[in-house]
Amino acid sequence: MLRIVVPLVLSLLCGTVAAEPLHGIAMHGEPALPADYKHFPYVNPDVKKGGKITYGVVGTFDSLNPFILKSMRTTARGMWDPDYGNLVYESLMQRSRDEPFTLYGLLAETVEWDDDRSFIQFNLNPKAKWADGQPLTPEDVMFTFELMRDKGRVPFANRLNVVAKMEKVGERSVRFTFNDKADRETPLIFGLFPVLPKHAIDPETFDRSSLTPPVGSGPYKVKTVKPGESITYERDPNYWGKDIPAKVGTDNYDQITVQYFLQDTTLFEAFKKGDVDIYPDGNPGHWANAYNFPAVTSGAVVKDVFTPKLPSGMLGFVFNTRRPIFADPKVREGLSLAFDFEWANKNLYSGAYKRTQSFWQNSELSSFGVPANAAELALLGPIKDKIAPEILDGTYKLPVTDGSGRDRNVLKQAVEQLKQGGYTIQGGKMLDASGRQLAFEIMTQNADQEKLAVAYQRSLQTIGIAASIRTVDDSQYQSRTNSFDFDMIMKSYTSSLSPGNEQLGRWSSAAKTREGSDSFAGAADPDLDALIDHLLRARSAEDFTAAVRSYDRLLLSSHYVLPLYHMGQQWVARSKRIGHPDTVPLYGYQLPLWWDTSAQ
Repeated sequence: MLRIVVPLVLSLLCGTVAAEPLHGIAMHGEPALPADYKHFPYVNPDVKKGGKITYGVVGTFDSLNPFILKSMRTTARGMWDPDYGNLVYESLMQRSRDEPFTLYGLLAETVEWDDDRSFIQFNLNPKAKWADGQPLTPEDVMFTFELMRDKGRVPFANRLNVVAKMEKVGERSVRFTFNDKADRETPLIFGLFPVLPKHAIDPETFDRSSLTPPVGSGPYKVKTVKPGESITYERDPNYWGKDIPAKVGTDNYDQITVQYFLQDTTLFEAFKKGDVDIYPDGNPGHWANAYNFPAVTSGAVVKDVFTPKLPSGMLGFVFNTRRPIFADPKVREGLSLAFDFEWANKNLYSGAYKRTQSFWQNSELSSFGVPANAAELALLGPIKDKIAPEILDGTYKLPVTDGSGRDRNVLKQAVEQLKQGGYTIQGGKMLDASGRQLAFEIMTQNADQEKLAVAYQRSLQTIGIAASIRTVDDSQYQSRTNSFDFDMIMKSYTSSLSPGNEQLGRWSSAAKTREGSDSFAGAADPDLDALIDHLLRARSAEDFTAAVRSYDRLLLSSHYVLPLYHMGQQWVARSKRIGHPDTVPLYGYQLPLWWDTSAQ
């Protein structure tokens, strides 16, 4: 007995917490894969590496540094990339795309934490090294966090705000002890932090745009750069991590090229000619009608449909509640009812879309069609009085119109809500008590958004509301959205199966005045803040589900967004030469797992 107690006492006296090294960590519950797993279940572990692929993107770039403010709108794709993979830089851990939020060892071979998640310790893989052959060290990790704090862009710049102490432990470990600003998701976010080489970076010049190929630890090196036009990556034959389980079946090309185009139409023409190998398509009309060219007929181009198990997210017209005309939720609800989804879906999209009814539709996190259970009601407490009864009991559904664009019954409901918000129709105009017409501007950024805004504008005109439309270029759109200088815009709020800290940037009171945040609606509701805190602190999967559903209900009841539509499928056209695994993971298709069939 003494042999057990004494080390525990010594550890407590030394101020350390004994923990077991773990091969993986999950936001809720345990990792699905055992410590001796060989590869992720959705990869092809037997694929032969070789060949090449060319991706196409719309945009430009003037820097290879993805971590600084100057790179936010001119992105060098592939350096640190959610779609094409982290080709040059790597994170401490690798996320599984077949679990809601689970991380496995990458640069960190194992991790340690306590039940309260008051700290996390990353034990670096002794094989990890940089492309120049130098070993990756704890000093590199600490240097990166400090560099990002001083020179990086948000969110990288904010990570150390939640750290009480960062320290080297032993020869190859780094421990972060958190302060009271951290939450239960924080350790996992740190696991996804990139690591940069201390010996190869000058902190003084880090925040300046540069096209000099950097030193990374990833599977590829930058081969050639044509500024604003293309970046070509080549496989590093000495890549340290090619055999670790989290990387088996990935990074399968010898060469990866990213081509840049000024317009999507030009990109698609390049795909038709075979200059680009992959074309993800999100336009129903385009998907149905644009693939009648010879390469499709001959079978040289293949159209794939993937069905992920992801929540719908929320695409919608966003009300900027900083504007007085949108301050009343009754007004926002009335304006939402005036939109004729059935007309738009039939006439603009050939009926391809489904109406979105929840921020997490198609998942167990959604409140749509689900009555609040005892756990939710207990969590909500008095907040439940702010939630519409039909949303609380799961019977809420947006009205279905007759598709005419002028459904009198639905428009009557809209007028009634606007009346409760202080507006009435007089002389064919929707006026407030002072005789001012309800009028606002919809800011759009492309022709597709403008087309939908025109449909909405037409419906609003029938009840005396003056909505103008202004389509602006990319630079002006970014500037105005960053400073919240708009009445209404269209935005897509992506939803994962593990919502967390990103909700603070979208819906917390603190984000309302933070320029450049995602607080487009300008919400400032202490009850929303409380519900975000609940979902961040939930320990069990059951508590987490209850927290997200209750949060979903309050967002819907507040009518910050006029819900539009979602597809539920992913459409990708590809060169027949490019192959992919048969298994589709939870998060949908993963391009870093695809391969060149000519190399097989």
